[in-house]
Amino acid sequence: MEEIRDTDKKPSEPAPRRVRISDLAQALGLTKSTVSRALNNYSDISPETRERVARVAAEMGYAPMPYAQAVRTGRVRALGLVLELDAPDRYGPFLTDFLGGITQEASLEGWTLTIASSNSREEMEDTVTRLLQEHKVDGFILPRTQVVDPRVKFLQSKHVPFVLFGRTGHGKPDPGLSWFDVDGEGAMRAAVARLAGFGHRRIAFAGSHTSYNFALLRRDGYRKGLEEAGLPFDPALEVMEVSNRAEGAEAARQLLDLAEPATAIVYSTDATALGAYDVARERGQTIGRDLSVISYDGIPEGRMVDPPLTTFAVDSQHAGARLASLLIAQLRGAPPGELTELVAAQLEPGGSDGPPVDP
Repeated sequence: MEEIRDTDKKPSEPAPRRVRISDLAQALGLTKSTVSRALNNYSDISPETRERVARVAAEMGYAPMPYAQAVRTGRVRALGLVLELDAPDRYGPFLTDFLGGITQEASLEGWTLTIASSNSREEMEDTVTRLLQEHKVDGFILPRTQVVDPRVKFLQSKHVPFVLFGRTGHGKPDPGLSWFDVDGEGAMRAAVARLAGFGHRRIAFAGSHTSYNFALLRRDGYRKGLEEAGLPFDPALEVMEVSNRAEGAEAARQLLDLAEPATAIVYSTDATALGAYDVARERGQTIGRDLSVISYDGIPEGRMVDPPLTTFAVDSQHAGARLASLLIAQLRGAPPGELTELVAAQLEPGGSDGPPVDP
């Protein structure tokens, strides 16, 4: 009987060997320690050497083994974010872009993002402790900072690196903290200047919960804007603790029912400013003509109303990316107090503001 051979069957080939740091060191003529420190962006390695090592590593197809790296460095290369679900506005509509920015930047640096949630500050501390004990994160991004933020002392007590989205302390910020923030104070000053330039003299302000640092900074900006425009401060024109659309509507009613009503309202957030549209509709008024409105955030809903909302927009994706970058830099040894960044919000004119109606 003729023997039948499977001529198409090929002998199995051994899997290619993983490129190791020792291979890179040999190819580069450097020590393994130098190569390792260059790959981890240590500051004692020159930028030229780091660039050269990164280029050769990419050419040779080197990729670190996460477990081995964690054992060697004590790092799991994971950033942590605990979302507090008891926040007044549940973080608003910026969250998707914000998370996208964090994960994209972290991925570019070879890190990941671990997200958890809590329903109270006490639960938050338990969650943070668990994530640390289980070695799931190396450091934390802390959004929605408070004037006195217990998360700061809690993480400092555990010697855990973190970066703030915002600042703390109002007029007395801690110089040793790392943070990224958008200049809400400057935006509110510019909003008042814009309205005063249109001829408004009764410019009101609807601000957020005063436990949050950004709320006080934006209120400061409003007051400074009045001063710079030569307008007197009237406490009746300032309403705080406004966190959602319904409360924004109630603030508008209060300000429009004054003996000398507001002709313009600066809102601390877009979500609350949308409440003014509801009140204008109730009263047969037109936003942008009978009542001018300017706010802050740049949420998509603000472009969908008629007329579109004039707002100072925040690039939430960029904010997330910068926070990830600052935290990774801190985890690589940079001093926290040197990792701070303040950027401007961008004015996006709509049709919601204009000159006041002649009396």
